[in-house]
Amino acid sequence: MNCLRLVTQNQWNTVQNSTKWEEKGLDNSAKARMPGHLQVLKELMPDVLGGQEVNKDMQSILMDLISDNGLPYTMIWGLYTPIFYRSDKLELLENRYLSYPVKIEGYEGKFNDAKSKACNLAVFREKASGKVFLYATTHLWWQNDAMTPGSRQARVYQVRLAMEMLEKYSKQYQNCPMVFCGDLNDVYDSPCVKALEEAGFVHGYHAATEFRFEGMGYNNNNYSLPPKWMDEPFERAIDHIFVKGFKKDAVKRFDRYCPDYYLYLSDHAPCYIDIEI
Repeated sequence: MNCLRLVTQNQWNTVQNSTKWEEKGLDNSAKARMPGHLQVLKELMPDVLGGQEVNKDMQSILMDLISDNGLPYTMIWGLYTPIFYRSDKLELLENRYLSYPVKIEGYEGKFNDAKSKACNLAVFREKASGKVFLYATTHLWWQNDAMTPGSRQARVYQVRLAMEMLEKYSKQYQNCPMVFCGDLNDVYDSPCVKALEEAGFVHGYHAATEFRFEGMGYNNNNYSLPPKWMDEPFERAIDHIFVKGFKKDAVKRFDRYCPDYYLYLSDHAPCYIDIEI
């Protein structure tokens, strides 16, 4: 059995320590937090990790730490959405990066702040088995319709742009199976999730055959100290993993990583699946 661990993780886009944290004797700067993110890599040892809100400073610090600690990870550039993968186990066959448009026809608002909303796609071949699969990480627009009218429609539009790209490269590689994951900034019962399911993608939570994490995997560290994990069900989560084209029982585990030390690293817990390819 060839089982891979595939992770999505919003690492919290902040570089300097915030006043609120400094007043509490804490430090949420990139320099202070990235050793914790390295610890996550060491403990989960994912085969692929797709990031969101990973700015250039965070990327640079983390890659230095990865190198210093001899971990087998290579990074694929993606502005705020890089991909880290185990180059000892996987061969990169293709990579494409899609930055979502700022403007959407029919709506006055802007739907991509700092060009951070994007989809980063990679096609991998597992070296041991020769099997090929597609992995994509995304970060969708974040506001609600009350803040910016058309926000939910914008997320559907972004998902459809991503799916078009995924389907193109899946076909190019003999209809290889696909994993689409990231911070969708919307809950399970939302139009963007429905668009994915209507296109044949299955949520990792529903696909898992051995274990599924029932919680939200979100904490309040960006607006309340001391932080704590929110007691909310899966349906309220905004970080998602979807699969398409794998055999029915391929996903063994759907989980979120929520140790107490992580409360000071990011407001989003890493979400992952263990999947047989």
